[in-house]
Amino acid sequence: MPDELEIIIAGLSKTQKMLSPKYFYDDAGSKLFEEITELPEYYLTNTELEIMTRHIDEMTGVIGEQASLIEFGSGSSMKTRMLLEHMHSPAVYVPVDISEEHLHESQLSIQADFPEIEVLPVVADFMQPFDLPNPRTMPLRNVVYFPGSTIGNFEYEDALNLLRVMHAEAGADGALLIGVDLQKDPAIVNAAYNDSAGVTAKFNLNILRHLNRAFGSDFNLDAFAHRATYRADEGRVVVELVSAARQAVHLGDARIEFEDGESIITEYSHKYTLEGFAGMAAATGFEVRHVWTDPRQWFSVQYCVRE
Repeated sequence: MPDELEIIIAGLSKTQKMLSPKYFYDDAGSKLFEEITELPEYYLTNTELEIMTRHIDEMTGVIGEQASLIEFGSGSSMKTRMLLEHMHSPAVYVPVDISEEHLHESQLSIQADFPEIEVLPVVADFMQPFDLPNPRTMPLRNVVYFPGSTIGNFEYEDALNLLRVMHAEAGADGALLIGVDLQKDPAIVNAAYNDSAGVTAKFNLNILRHLNRAFGSDFNLDAFAHRATYRADEGRVVVELVSAARQAVHLGDARIEFEDGESIITEYSHKYTLEGFAGMAAATGFEVRHVWTDPRQWFSVQYCVRE
């Protein structure tokens, strides 16, 4: 089985160079993403919060009493806090994240505000199955929480594989509460991924800084530029880093050549129809039971149960 460095080199050796979006989320990247969620152009967070504020009692009602909340991606966000505040005697909160430092900060923040709730963080790559911790109180149901439409960052097959991991972690009688971004006016989408403050560009470029630090590569961040384009016919945003010159980068024993203008795709952000996501859920053993949307139909929060 290839190791992580070999997988990265293989992605950068394709005709269309690729990097997994999971490498966005080192400690610096996680903090930059928190900044992105507060930007005025980034409609996703505010719209999701609007939906949750309006429907939180319905959401926690279907979750039920003494449930565990297993969040894929550590969250000290307002959305996570809103859920924990309104849940009925939650058994445990389990944040799962690849960034140990960010996970620890989230744990301390949540624990300080909710001292009555046990918080058991798990450092893991949630694209792969992982072991859940043993809480003091046995949950009556596991509910996987995946806000922000992060599911859209993955290509179709990878998204299906992630949903299968969620299905396994939810266990018998388990469920999934997930944010799903919907298709809309391309101008609104493009503005969200090309903010005027340039935070998204910093976030995108930080993936190269992460590779330099973690894997000893020699990417020159000044020689790459952020580009994000909504391809409405494909129903997705394509986020890229574009080489500003002909250059070579060293990674392990590999030499990666770039032509001037050649790009690395670092992220997709798929925008779904309600019918399209329901089909993905069904293909991975979930049934969509509840859908909450905003009045403009820009975003949805969906509750799926194991079939």
